[in-house]
Amino acid sequence: MREVAQAAPLVGVGLRGAHYRDMLARRQPVDWLEVHSENYLAEGGWDLHVLETLRADYPVSLHGVGMGLGSVHGFSRAHVERIARLAARIEPMLVSEHLCWGATGEAMLNDLLPLPLNGASLELVCRRVDLVQEVLGRRILLENVSTYLRFPGDSWGETEFLACVARRTGCGVLLDINNLYVNQCNHGEDALAAMAALAPGLVGELHLAGHCEDGGLLVDHHGAPVAAAVWELYRAALRRYGPLPTLVEWDTNLPPFAALLDEVARARALAGEVLAPAGLAARDDA
Repeated sequence: MREVAQAAPLVGVGLRGAHYRDMLARRQPVDWLEVHSENYLAEGGWDLHVLETLRADYPVSLHGVGMGLGSVHGFSRAHVERIARLAARIEPMLVSEHLCWGATGEAMLNDLLPLPLNGASLELVCRRVDLVQEVLGRRILLENVSTYLRFPGDSWGETEFLACVARRTGCGVLLDINNLYVNQCNHGEDALAAMAALAPGLVGELHLAGHCEDGGLLVDHHGAPVAAAVWELYRAALRRYGPLPTLVEWDTNLPPFAALLDEVARARALAGEVLAPAGLAARDDA
């Protein structure tokens, strides 16, 4: 039977204030934009004005960093309701958050901290995801995070845990390819095996980003081009999951906007290779 090429994935960039001028000046060759939800919760102001202007030309995804779905104390329904109001205003194509915790009591730690991957965490996260999806009135995606420790009592790997949450709550998974690679190197894990734990229908978005080395660890700092090894994992992800919306993240050491466009072009070119008939045949033979 003749192979048919799949549609190319939508490739977007994370919208950051340093690049507002580039985005407002002309239509850029990006398919969509992602923003950190917490930066746009104020009623009014320049940031929200820019976002509402750009959403007329680009689909937008809201990516949260502050819900702390795994926080035993400090999780705030009021915060979720603010995200819901923003979503009603922006009408995003996707809404996502991280599988992490980030609060203790009244203290917000402003970090994406890893959860023990056990039954208690599973019950807590599922309850929180159910609540969030009820308040938002829509499905959300949960992202795997980069970690620098593992808990000895873990019952699952992170993607296995995410698969459990997705099956129980109906949420999807945002698979961060760079985080998979960082965790593979830091913990001696197998990124391809981690992908294999997630059925294609569970994954709704892919992230690409850069990392650095610090004291023998890889750190997910979003401040460099995507590494060669991460591009190869992206190739494997495309073969497994197909043409999912793909985001290039760059948050520190921000370069000229042209550097992000180079990464977008590379993602498109690689996807074209993988999703062309020859690439599909290689996937079927694997």
